[in-house]
Amino acid sequence: MLALVMGTMALPAGAGAASFDCAKAAKPDEIAICANRDLDDADVEMATRYSMLLQLLAMGSAGALRDDQKAWLGWRQACGSDLACLRAAYADRIGALKAAFNRIAANGPY
Repeated sequence: MLALVMGTMALPAGAGAASFDCAKAAKPDEIAICANRDLDDADVEMATRYSMLLQLLAMGSAGALRDDQKAWLGWRQACGSDLACLRAAYADRIGALKAAFNRIAANGPY
């Protein structure tokens, strides 16, 4: 958790969302995320958690996580510029990533 916090603190103030380049945002969901600080922060958290979790999983599980991420990106894109929908999508995805990490951590010690 500390690594997640430290990693996001190291980003420059105008870094934009972690999972895509805000300068190239063209879709309504991307534009809304880049324009809204709490969604931008949620995107940074989600992308960081996803990347960290991907490193911890075996090949088959990592493939399943990638498939889940693609499906979730479809949900996010379907939200368009609806901020409430985007917030719900991020809350759901971050919760799922936290739960997956907790399942791995429960199998310790490391």
